Amino acid sequence: MNKRWMLPVLMLLMVAIAVLTSSTTLEIVATTTGLWCVWLTAREKLWAWPVGLVNVGCFFYMFEEAKLYADMTLQVFFFVLSIYGWIVWLTKREGAEVRPTRTITLREAMLMGVLLVIVTAGWGYMLQTHTDASIPYADALIATLSLIAQYLLSSKVLENWLCWMAVDVMSVAMYAYKELYAVAFLYAIFLCIATAGYIAWKRELQLDRRNGTCANTEQA
Repeated sequence: MNKRWMLPVLMLLMVAIAVLTSSTTLEIVATTTGLWCVWLTAREKLWAWPVGLVNVGCFFYMFEEAKLYADMTLQVFFFVLSIYGWIVWLTKREGAEVRPTRTITLREAMLMGVLLVIVTAGWGYMLQTHTDASIPYADALIATLSLIAQYLLSSKVLENWLCWMAVDVMSVAMYAYKELYAVAFLYAIFLCIATAGYIAWKRELQLDRRNGTCANTEQA
């Protein structure tokens, strides 16, 4: 994660895969900015947010063409949550570059679990009955879990990475099924970065706790 050569290599590999799979220009821009954004996020860099906004715009149009309407709608929420995350990461920094990481509370975990079930069921039903979505419930599940993961990420909660790992595994299968191979490959890389991000954030949180500077787990 900290090796400077790793990101350029991954970017070149991503572009090569996109070209070999005859990806569109939009798909190439979407995948490369997405890779850059997740990389910066795992390293807790504020530049992740403006790059993420560009990525959101690209994915919005790409998902519209693929008839993945839940994912398309999701980009609107991502845009709002990215602005929110940018603000959150800049506040209560306690002298650090970004706000300290915290762990999820039991109340938050229970609420997110209930929302996952209810929103997925309702969203999937709406997609199935009112659109020509190809895989409505799978699309809705991934979209809903992604929304939860993004909220936790914007709130600087450690467990966002666990949610993203689940999203990445399901996304690889879905995008491969939709023959969006460059995007499927991107999510395989995302899975590796999310795993590294979780390990790095957890290590930093443990260090902060030892130093007595971490955010309280009950802090909003």
